[in-house]
Amino acid sequence: MKAYIIADIEIKNEAEYIKYRDAVPALVQKYGGHYIVRGGNPETLEGSWSPRRIVILEFPDMESLQKFYRSHDYAPLIKQRQAGSDGSMICVQGV
Repeated sequence: MKAYIIADIEIKNEAEYIKYRDAVPALVQKYGGHYIVRGGNPETLEGSWSPRRIVILEFPDMESLQKFYRSHDYAPLIKQRQAGSDGSMICVQGV
């Protein structure tokens, strides 16, 4: 069953975030993932959520997603992303 990372990101330091943005796609691919949404112009249809930059990654399954997120390869990139942005991130299994 497919699994997804959904992130709402607010870029605080563009130069730092660009380093992360440029480094992470190859790693996502290494773990079988790919981008569904990367940026865009979110529009709130209902409720009070005001997302800034939405990123949605799809992985073949939750095991692949967790291997990516918890990998030694990704650990320094997490710090880099956090240095350049604030945000929230969840993972969820698909239907």
